[in-house]
Amino acid sequence: MIDEGKPIFVQIAEQIENDIIDGVYPAESQVPSTNEFAAFYRINPATAGKGVNLLVDDGILYKKRGIGMFVSDGARERLVAKRREAFRDEYLKPLLAEAAKLGIDPDHLTQMIHTEGVSA
Repeated sequence: MIDEGKPIFVQIAEQIENDIIDGVYPAESQVPSTNEFAAFYRINPATAGKGVNLLVDDGILYKKRGIGMFVSDGARERLVAKRREAFRDEYLKPLLAEAAKLGIDPDHLTQMIHTEGVSA
């Protein structure tokens, strides 16, 4: 899981996001503690806490005092919306720009995507 090109705390936050999107942690479920993340990934608990706190700051997780961190209602939907927007910006816009440069019209591009999706 650990990728040298990205800060570890960001990777922890992204892993929790992925697990929420995949349904591993549904709304109102408890996520592992920072100590559990630290032990699992063999990192400093403060680093794990920094990743968890990113999600608290975004309203994805919330703390129940003395119990732990829990997934907020609507967190999955917010994460999916955020990821769709990022997908559009990182992949779709450059794809459309390159297709336009190559003279590929939207109908042909749609057909190409459909063909690739069927064969994948």
